[in-house]
Amino acid sequence: MVHGPWSIVIVDYGVGNLRSVYKALEAAGAPVRIVTEPAGLEGAAGIVLPGVGAFGDAAANLRRAGFEAPLLDAVAAGTPLLGICVGMQLLFDESEEMGRHAGLGVIPGRVVRFASNLPSSLLSAKDLPPNPLSAKDLPPNPLPAREGEDSSLLLRGKRSGERSFRPLKVPQIGWNQLRHAGTDPLLAGVPDGSYAYFVHSYYCAPADPAHVVATTDFGIDYASVVRRERVWGIQCHPEKSQAVGLRILRNFVEIVEETRRHGDTVMSALRSPCLLVP
Repeated sequence: MVHGPWSIVIVDYGVGNLRSVYKALEAAGAPVRIVTEPAGLEGAAGIVLPGVGAFGDAAANLRRAGFEAPLLDAVAAGTPLLGICVGMQLLFDESEEMGRHAGLGVIPGRVVRFASNLPSSLLSAKDLPPNPLSAKDLPPNPLPAREGEDSSLLLRGKRSGERSFRPLKVPQIGWNQLRHAGTDPLLAGVPDGSYAYFVHSYYCAPADPAHVVATTDFGIDYASVVRRERVWGIQCHPEKSQAVGLRILRNFVEIVEETRRHGDTVMSALRSPCLLVP
């Protein structure tokens, strides 16, 4: 464990592979510790809320461990928070996974399941390189580009506007792209179209599009990175996303450091969430 005058805490509420997140944050340069009791959140400079599995179980575990109120207090105080995968989903009002389950209500919106008949427009995971960062790292185009045409679509063997109607398999498992406007500090230095690793059957549907930082195409364009003031959520697993994931975590560490040093000044700069214009 790294000790120092400040630290980012990972919330251990019995859900998720905390060790991989811990090691990834260490590699990103964070003084990091894992907390198993709500008192451990006191004085944290930043908070990471991981999670895998079913939303209802995760929410129940979080509340049973007594973390709900302290997390909401930390958010109200302006402590930067990053939710990962199911940790992102917990930030929303509710989920429809195996019934209806209440979330933390930090970001207005719902968590819903991918439809079973979404058309495919993706390369399969086996077709991607070991470390897919952006479209330039993908295999050569199977179709010749036309002037002004999106070459990333050609990499999928189709022209702009074309989709295969072979249904996608849910859950989404594998590499997919983050599409973003490049204006949010969490994605600083992450090129639009970079690849990250996803494993999920449900996605977040924010009530306010202003809370969408990045989208991903899985038959539909859904919110894969969200933000409300100093709270971020990311659906992919940065700890499994190699260089792209490490950069995202390093950006969060830098956000925490700047917030700790400059407080309200940084709060003013970060107050307006990124609005992704389709």
